[in-house]
Amino acid sequence: MKHFLSIGLCANLLAACADASTGQARAEEKPGVAVQRGEGLPYEVTDSEVWDVPDPASRRDYQIFVALPPSYRTQPERRYPVIYVTDADYAFPLLKQIGRRLNVEGPTVEEFILVGLSYAKGEGGMESRRRDYTPTANGPTGSPKGAVHGQAKAYQTYVRDQVLPFVAQHYRTDEKRRIFLGHSYGSLLGMQILLSEPALFDGYVLGSPSFWYDHHYMIDQARAYTARHGDLPARVYMYIGEYEETRPGDARFSRSANMVTDTKDMDRILRSRGYPSLHLQTEVLNDEDHVSVAPRGFTHGLKYLLPDPG
Repeated sequence: MKHFLSIGLCANLLAACADASTGQARAEEKPGVAVQRGEGLPYEVTDSEVWDVPDPASRRDYQIFVALPPSYRTQPERRYPVIYVTDADYAFPLLKQIGRRLNVEGPTVEEFILVGLSYAKGEGGMESRRRDYTPTANGPTGSPKGAVHGQAKAYQTYVRDQVLPFVAQHYRTDEKRRIFLGHSYGSLLGMQILLSEPALFDGYVLGSPSFWYDHHYMIDQARAYTARHGDLPARVYMYIGEYEETRPGDARFSRSANMVTDTKDMDRILRSRGYPSLHLQTEVLNDEDHVSVAPRGFTHGLKYLLPDPG
């Protein structure tokens, strides 16, 4: 496994070592100013780490991206909730900064460890996500020739058996407070986990869910779950953009899927049994579409699942 540290993190670690060697104890470290490498080198997400965590079953190489909360090194006895986010190439830096910004003027959300779930090495994003995040092999019409779908169960096993133990071993996690966050196909994966292994995560943020997939397969799974189970122990926040619905003649709206209707249907099904341990909130966010809604949905999800206890 290779371990990569950003320059900003390395600087902080070196500074801490220097203080220890001179016997100077500080009650609280002041964060330094992030300095990026110059001379045309790539921009880095500071205070982040990258680890190789391969999947022995599929023999694919995956990476996880990790960002630690500001107090992690100054409060060595503290354990933190962990957010696992899919589509890490996009969502990891975005969620990292949203968490930081929410607490700029005072605590709004609890500090958390952030773990980004990357695509398989050597693959494009769509190749990985259509295979790893979807529940059946029946991909949508128009998929590229030879496209592979429907291996979400295998990817769920990889996350459960490889990623979660790796993170728990390397970081001070509160293993009772793991949160899954996914958007689009990522939330399709999240709903599969919720309906098959709900206790794998304590909370779920499911954004713009692709419940249309394979003739509403996941909605049928939810109906089957309610017929067999008397409880669903989880905290769930679902969001969808107002324009993720068809409305002929209005270019702001979706051209193909009624995802607002689908999300409301899922909300109704999950509430239908009155599960005593299910805490569910669903929002239709105005003036947003499938592309624009994620940052706002992430923000609302953090506030719902990780409000600052103070």
